[in-house]
Amino acid sequence: MTYKQLYDQILRKGSFLCVGLDTDMEKIPACIKQAVSDDKLPEEEAMFLFNKAIIDATVQYAVAYKINSAFYEAEGWKGIRQMEKTVSYLKENYPDVFVIADAKRGDIGNTAKQYAKAFFEKMDCDAVTLSPYMGGDAIMPFLKYEGKWAIILALTSNVTAEDFETLETRPHSLEIDDESQNHVPLYERVLRQAERWGSKENIMFVVGATRPDQLYRIRLLSPDSFFLVPGVGAQGGTVEEVATAGMNSHCGLLVNSSRGILYADSSVNFASAASEKARELVAQMRLYLNQTKR
Repeated sequence: MTYKQLYDQILRKGSFLCVGLDTDMEKIPACIKQAVSDDKLPEEEAMFLFNKAIIDATVQYAVAYKINSAFYEAEGWKGIRQMEKTVSYLKENYPDVFVIADAKRGDIGNTAKQYAKAFFEKMDCDAVTLSPYMGGDAIMPFLKYEGKWAIILALTSNVTAEDFETLETRPHSLEIDDESQNHVPLYERVLRQAERWGSKENIMFVVGATRPDQLYRIRLLSPDSFFLVPGVGAQGGTVEEVATAGMNSHCGLLVNSSRGILYADSSVNFASAASEKARELVAQMRLYLNQTKR
């Protein structure tokens, strides 16, 4: 998917909502588990059936789905199969939707190549989240795929992000004369370096919704890139803060909500409750999207 195609979908739906499929076997509604049992299906099939119901209920509002691989890997190969089925369902039924594998991989060499192959060739995801800790070697294999995206962790929403991400760094020896690089936070160095590896067409950044002041600073540093923004809802971030601090002329935001949508209701009405939560978020988003189009 290209930058333009993603933005066109945002305009068409009037939304920059990403629904996070953090599908927890312990939180799947009893009605789904009962249906699986009645049909004598494997227990793990509940993951796909739940995802399918959530997708069908929210796709009129969502421009992206972020599939958190940890929840599927925790169930072994059968869980990974449910992730594959979820991606296939999205690709076959809603091909315009942006599909993110939230895997946070960060290795190098042949290992990185195999991760890229797994998520881009075998699963056909549009993007994968990546850790830049090991440098460009951990990112470059993913940028070799046309139409695919590397979503690089920049400044995350968790409290202990300050252990590393906000630490001030000294300039690299090759940059010693570049005063703009002197004593900047690590996340800023990540942004500057990553934009040399790729472009706004194949690189996004993860920026947490709980840090709106820094989000504004990051937008100044990276005016054109898309940001994947977790932390709205259950973690305390708001659409208003994110849109005010981070929106650009092409929106430039994918705001993720996971638990607030997935588990809005645990009864047989779980899908309609998820749809309503998505609708509420998108109603807020449209206020800011309309301003960018003026």
